[in-house]
Amino acid sequence: MARARTTTGELTGWRHVSRAKAAAWLMAGWIALLWALELVDTATGHALDGYGVSPRDTGELRDIVPSAFLHYGFDHLMANTIPLAVMGFLAALGGIRRFLGVAALIIVADGLGVWLVSPEYSVTAGASGLVFGLFGYLVARGFVDRSAPDIVVGLLVGAIWGGSIWFGISPGQDGVSWQGHLFGLAAGILAAFVFRRRAPRKAAPPTYV
Repeated sequence: MARARTTTGELTGWRHVSRAKAAAWLMAGWIALLWALELVDTATGHALDGYGVSPRDTGELRDIVPSAFLHYGFDHLMANTIPLAVMGFLAALGGIRRFLGVAALIIVADGLGVWLVSPEYSVTAGASGLVFGLFGYLVARGFVDRSAPDIVVGLLVGAIWGGSIWFGISPGQDGVSWQGHLFGLAAGILAAFVFRRRAPRKAAPPTYV
């Protein structure tokens, strides 16, 4: 009778397919949530716009996380949708739990930066801080993890979106929070170090007595 076998290569292939499906579903749900929130905001006369972050008001600290999921109109949301979907998918291929940790660090650090240094009377919201953070994370991740495939991914991401990122962190653009972009980018690079992959420990050699 033939014996069922599974090779290491087959297991690795299935693992990659499973991760890709999980990453795709996660980002599809994330993007769907953003669009659903903007539909609700529009239908309620922009009632959700008040959850943006106003600087140096302690009561606004609670809006740091919600503000990363809200936008000021569908044009604003559309500008973030494609880069967030692509870069989020690429980042989530490294593991869903790792991605969620990276995203949480970026959102919180970016929101705190906006809260600290944004101009008085401004209100900041949008997923672009996370987009800039994922850019920084993907570009830095391969070098931090010493992973050739991730370095290639980071270089491709840099080639495609590098110009837009550089423009986005330049001060002086009306209605654009360059502070949020800059802090998001820095938080993403930090996340690459905080969530870097540890080398597996080598098993200790047996000791005979």
